Amino acid sequence: MKEARFKGISDPGTLSRMARDIRVSVIRSLAAAGSGHLGGSLGLADVFTVLYFNVLNHNPGEPRYPERDRVVLSIGHVAPVMYATLAHAGYFPVEELITLRKLGSRLQGHPGREHGLPGIELSAGSLGQGLSVATGMALAARLDRKDWQVYSIHGDGELQEGSVWEAAMSAAFYRLDHLTAIVDRNRVQIDGLTSRVMEIEPLEDKWKAFGWHVITCNGHDIPDIMRAFKEAKRWEGSPSVILAQTTMGRGVAEIEGDWRWHGRAPSAEQAERFISHIMSKHPAK
Repeated sequence: MKEARFKGISDPGTLSRMARDIRVSVIRSLAAAGSGHLGGSLGLADVFTVLYFNVLNHNPGEPRYPERDRVVLSIGHVAPVMYATLAHAGYFPVEELITLRKLGSRLQGHPGREHGLPGIELSAGSLGQGLSVATGMALAARLDRKDWQVYSIHGDGELQEGSVWEAAMSAAFYRLDHLTAIVDRNRVQIDGLTSRVMEIEPLEDKWKAFGWHVITCNGHDIPDIMRAFKEAKRWEGSPSVILAQTTMGRGVAEIEGDWRWHGRAPSAEQAERFISHIMSKHPAK
């Protein structure tokens, strides 16, 4: 049996540069596709970088490594950032990212296990399903006496789905402390601000009322994200949720916080401008 490949990159600078490269790959893949979800993918790049390069026990050379930690992407529309992260981690060639949303590609608009892309645990599309699947995985780990962790990634707009809270109630009831939910708290969704579409505050109090350990962090501060994941892994007696405070479109000043970029791809000219802006803020070393 192969050992887990990633023991954890601890240097924040190295992780920050990886997040930069992931953002660049996301932009290039969406520009080539001509469609897709840019805003949320850019906003989650730092969280994905820390998760895959610092936190997870996994082996890109053996994607079905039995003792791997599981990642459930409940918000399937941010597949571009997951694809880019998996590619940079070594699950498949980075060059394949340019096939996003192409006919016959393994990189469809929402991740699907049936497409054959390594590293995908859940075929995602309809919002609100991921936490139920993650809860089932965590229960399976307990029944099999395994110690792998389960991470479920959600949008804040997705929390308007009632099924999320049914799963949250179950996970707390079974005291699944090896389950961690991550919420992309960017306060926007496809039709505008979450506060105007359907208010979800007081969010921290809601999770606490459902029996979860709540951790908040700056979703763009690498050390703070690392701290949050470390706290979640050490916590015992209940599942944890990380409320990652993020900005949609992070890294590209002209689109940051603009809900209109939720499901929009850049033109070729915009892509080059966006990439130049990212590289100017985080130059290669």
